Amino acid sequence: MVPTSDKDDSIQLIGFYAGGKLYGVNILMTREILRDAPIESIQKGPSFIEGSVRIRGEVIPVVNLKKRLGRADLGEPSDENWVLIANVGDRVLAFLVDSVTRILKISVNAILPAPDLILSGLRSQYIQGVCNSEFGMLVVLDLNRMFGVDEIKELKKMVIHQSA
Repeated sequence: MVPTSDKDDSIQLIGFYAGGKLYGVNILMTREILRDAPIESIQKGPSFIEGSVRIRGEVIPVVNLKKRLGRADLGEPSDENWVLIANVGDRVLAFLVDSVTRILKISVNAILPAPDLILSGLRSQYIQGVCNSEFGMLVVLDLNRMFGVDEIKELKKMVIHQSA
């Protein structure tokens, strides 16, 4: 659907692949994108935590997005990694993804509720919707809604232990 007003009702998304599926997040949440970032292993943590990265003295937990989205066994394995550093609520997290697209400008009106087929196997609370893009069907994620209260507490503890 095309907006009928003269006002520009579009958003910019960072597109990325995880487990063979195309996702996007609002560019305003993204601080930077790293290619082949050295990921340090950690002792404990949730199963979806891959490790941590150090950026300018800051220790940031790395979320394996394929694991978090239940797609760990899907997609092509890669020797490279891409890490999206994002502001999520009051914390900074890194998200390990398979690859990244260029910035996508999408009309807000083009983002539709996700059909049940897309939602199967995904936690629908962090799916904002779906839209067509030049790369195909894109699932728009809300990273602010991706973690529960207990998971957030665990992530904060990890950062404290890693930086100590």
